Amino acid sequence: MPLSLSPVFTTTIRSLPLISRGKVRDIYAVGADKLLIVATDRLSAFDVILSDPIPKKGQVLTEVANFWFAKLAHIIPNQLTGIDPQSVVAPEEAAEVIGRAVVARRLQPLPIEAVVRGYLIGSGWKDYRQTGAVCGLPLPAGLKLAARLPEPLFTPATKAEIGEHDENIAFPTAQELCAARLANVLDGTGKNGAAICGEARDAALALYREAAAYALARGIIIADTKFEFGVDAAGTLHLIDEALTPDSSRFWPADSYREGENPASFDKQFVRDYLETLDWNKKAPGPRLPAEIIAKTSEKYVEACERLTGEKLPD
Repeated sequence: MPLSLSPVFTTTIRSLPLISRGKVRDIYAVGADKLLIVATDRLSAFDVILSDPIPKKGQVLTEVANFWFAKLAHIIPNQLTGIDPQSVVAPEEAAEVIGRAVVARRLQPLPIEAVVRGYLIGSGWKDYRQTGAVCGLPLPAGLKLAARLPEPLFTPATKAEIGEHDENIAFPTAQELCAARLANVLDGTGKNGAAICGEARDAALALYREAAAYALARGIIIADTKFEFGVDAAGTLHLIDEALTPDSSRFWPADSYREGENPASFDKQFVRDYLETLDWNKKAPGPRLPAEIIAKTSEKYVEACERLTGEKLPD
């Protein structure tokens, strides 16, 4: 069956129980131990879901995440089961999952965003200008906007509900949150949440370093990214949700990067920059996007996908 290129803003799958609708993904139960995760074409900016879908966005997110899951599987196991999403939905629902969905293991998520920063930008730049540090981690004086950091930084954050903002937290606080959330899951495994949080930090840094080196060779700088992790019943850590996509990362074209300047981007920062020019309080409902912004954003997502994977996005 050919892929439907019409934007999917909200899925209408009836053959499986709906668990949740996130900012981008709709999640359904596949039995008791698996999930169908569908990447829609929704776009959120400043934690507000905008009304206009970005064509091909869900397809790009799925292609890119699956590429990284495969490439980085030697570092940490991931959520993928290898089951064809079309096989778990009704035949008439196939168009909603082709190219934009995965069947994943059902794992217990860690209650943190595992953020890794390789360059000084965004909230990290604002923090550095005020304190000389990023999330409490001191940095050398005199660094410029978009400077490459001496070493990548792990700066965990809370997971915000839709319409709320993630908050940066200290690593000990992240350990406390993980210990509290995972206590029942890890009971009897000989593991504890604080140690699992340390595993997540080490995995996030290893994933970022390898991915950043690969992407740079493809002409893309991964300035920062966020990972999500989950554990199974044995307490084994897995990479879940998405990985190193234009939604979860800041991608810059390496050939136009200049320290001290706000770089161009392949990700949704392009939309954020447009929204910053508007008189909007960054609360729902968000403003409508002009057709040219929608088209350019779609082009940027597709270009990032094709540069990273080395293949044309399938039609």
